[in-house]
Amino acid sequence: MSDKIPVGILGATGAVGQNYINLLENHPWFEVTYLAASPRSAGKAYKDVVESRWLLGANVPERVRDLVVEDANDPSKAVGRCRFVFSALELDSKDEIKALENAYASLGIPVVSNASAHRWTEDVPMLIPEINPDHLAVIDAQRKSHGWDRGFVAVKPNCSIQSYMIPVYALMKAGYEVKRMFVSTMQAVSGAGYPGVPSLDILDNVVPYIGGEEEKTEREPAKIFGKVVGGKIVNFDGLKVAAHCNRVPVINGHVACVSLEFGDKKPSLAEIERIWAEFRGLPQELNLPFAPDRPIIIRHEPNRPQPRRDRDEDKGMAVSVGRLRECPLFDVRFVGLSHNTVRGAAGGGILNAELLKAKGYIA
Repeated sequence: MSDKIPVGILGATGAVGQNYINLLENHPWFEVTYLAASPRSAGKAYKDVVESRWLLGANVPERVRDLVVEDANDPSKAVGRCRFVFSALELDSKDEIKALENAYASLGIPVVSNASAHRWTEDVPMLIPEINPDHLAVIDAQRKSHGWDRGFVAVKPNCSIQSYMIPVYALMKAGYEVKRMFVSTMQAVSGAGYPGVPSLDILDNVVPYIGGEEEKTEREPAKIFGKVVGGKIVNFDGLKVAAHCNRVPVINGHVACVSLEFGDKKPSLAEIERIWAEFRGLPQELNLPFAPDRPIIIRHEPNRPQPRRDRDEDKGMAVSVGRLRECPLFDVRFVGLSHNTVRGAAGGGILNAELLKAKGYIA
């Protein structure tokens, strides 16, 4: 019998759910034992639901092929079959997702979510483990307010901000005030799920609009950089962000062109590189399985980072940065890149779960 922690995946048949299954294969701590999706998939073997639209490699992993998919709308089915769940739910409304994730938590099943529904719930941590692991403290207040014992909800932020938030935070942690940030993202089509953007819209084209993306980009850093006060997360108000978000004909890998304005104290380019090269966070200190050895990888070539060449660095969990130079409008500018379906989606969720386990929130 395996001594790994049994885990479930809600929304297991979608693109993010498939990524969870793929990345959790042979994970040293977690083992997938429960799959749930829409009622139309319930009662069928997983292979029979996804084999014709499996997106990752040639075959569905052997370990999950014959698992019977349950109805994700019935949380009671998960009781006793998994210790916690990864949520990749896609429902008609955010309120429905909130209610369903809360229903799992109420049954003592922690929810590690990729969905955006709970990102602005004041007592739900929105985690990038290298930046705000202290936000885990709000889980105790969340449990108390709901009367939950073991259950809780924790979420990850929007995929595109992962490509530059750690480099920006590293500078802030080193004592430099970042006052304003202008960011223009070039986001891969996989960020739209499957089947995603129609081919005739994206081939030979750039789409300069992604619904809701600019609002998320401009707002979410405030919560991630916030503080836990009185059982709630109080947003940080010291950074102003303006964003353009574009869909580009790349399969995987979100790129961001970032310009930063500092306060009175301004780092040199050499100092910025030193800070990035030396930066390590709690996941690295704890040696979590999905943590990249170097969270920030610096490229010095004039044409890097590039999605096809750099998105898979260190299990797809590292952020690659390059083209660091002075900015004639603000102070400095650089290009950041991260793998949107790994660091920005399922891999980021797995790292969140590893941190939660390491800190005792998942038994």
